[in-house]
Amino acid sequence: MHTSFKRFAAFCFVLFAAMVGVAAAADNPMVGGAAMYANKTIVENAVNSKDHTTLVAAVKAAGLVDTLNGKGPFTVFAPTNEAFNRLPAGTVDTLVKPENKATLTKILTYHVVPGTHTSKELMAQAMKGPIMLKTVQGEALTIKAHDGKLWVIDAKGGTTGISIADVMQSNGVIHVVDKVLMP
Repeated sequence: MHTSFKRFAAFCFVLFAAMVGVAAAADNPMVGGAAMYANKTIVENAVNSKDHTTLVAAVKAAGLVDTLNGKGPFTVFAPTNEAFNRLPAGTVDTLVKPENKATLTKILTYHVVPGTHTSKELMAQAMKGPIMLKTVQGEALTIKAHDGKLWVIDAKGGTTGISIADVMQSNGVIHVVDKVLMP
């Protein structure tokens, strides 16, 4: 009986853990075909998105994994693989070389804003007029509302819409964008 009880207890624990995992992902949108869990960090979730393999490789090359696994909170405007593919040919290959780590870090940290900024909060502010968010890199991103959608404008005037908003993480929030933002 004692062994049966242990097996039952183990089964209940596994079932409970699975239910907690499902609940943690229930409110989050799928990204890149993968469930995103609110109880995991930005990096722990991003590595599962097939749409963000280039971003993950760039974060690793820049040495930012520990930072984005840190306490935060952070708001990350996460460019898709398609966004990186829109850059001139050879750009990504050049940026991930060790000698270009400083430039890569500057570009990646330009996609990160301290704090958790949800789309609801951003929309409420942007409806009153453009807002500026200071990035970890030091320069600002401009957020505007247009036709019920949030738009992000970089320092060079490049514009991209948020395609997937409010992917909650244990250390912040991700908003998926379809363009690489440039400081």
